[in-house]
Amino acid sequence: MGKERIGVIGGSGLYTIDGLTDVREVQLDTPFGPPSDAYILGTLGDRELVFLPRHGRGHRIPPTSLNFRANIYGLKALDVAWVLSISAVGSMREEIRPGDLVLPDQFIDRTHSRVSTFFDQDVVAHVAFADPVCNVVSQALHQAASQVAATVHVGGTYVCIEGPQFSTRAESNLYRQWGVDVIGMTNLPEARLAREAELCYATLALATDYDCWRESTDDVDIGSILAILQRNVQLAQQVIAGTVPQLQGERSCPCSTALQQALITAPEMISPSAKERLGLLISRYIT
Repeated sequence: MGKERIGVIGGSGLYTIDGLTDVREVQLDTPFGPPSDAYILGTLGDRELVFLPRHGRGHRIPPTSLNFRANIYGLKALDVAWVLSISAVGSMREEIRPGDLVLPDQFIDRTHSRVSTFFDQDVVAHVAFADPVCNVVSQALHQAASQVAATVHVGGTYVCIEGPQFSTRAESNLYRQWGVDVIGMTNLPEARLAREAELCYATLALATDYDCWRESTDDVDIGSILAILQRNVQLAQQVIAGTVPQLQGERSCPCSTALQQALITAPEMISPSAKERLGLLISRYIT
């Protein structure tokens, strides 16, 4: 314990990590298919990082087609313990301005075609998910973000929509009535799977627009999003560099033992093929 790697999932605009040394690529296949791209391994300071461009290099894969299970499984297979998810989001609050950083701590699911569990056949598990973000990682992100020249909003609810289209105006206004703070298309399936894989996961959200609810602002379009992202990526790089040194030592948060009380299937009923497919996740609990 204490030497596990840190994973970084890069969203729109973040395709590399500044300052990595000893860089190499690892191609993985998983029981759930191929990940979005090769994993980029390297050293930042004295810590080993594993970077994955969520949408693949060149941004080839839309949110609806991401193989979230393979992406998270691959991080687990590469001895990652902590996951920093960097994501572009729309702001649903006047006070969260484009260019601000947000550390959401809750999610609402509005997707309908995502596979967001490893336990959909042969083995049943019900992990606790009331607090879907690792507090240890989120606090480390907050501390690092507080040191850069940016406005940081701590806490808030991220509504995850199916996409790839942006919201209708009616949907955008409905989410605001629900008390949503930011809107995106990717982080909830990742958070669910990271919890099942006993990884410590948190989001650093980069606000790029006001979706389409704000009448005094032009509706969201990809051109304006990319312009804001280009300015925010450097901030994200600084936050990552400041977060990494804080994540070390033996983990004691609930994320690290999320499956301990969650596996329901009787061990004698788990087939050899299921044990082989899910062994990386369940072997510490199922002999």
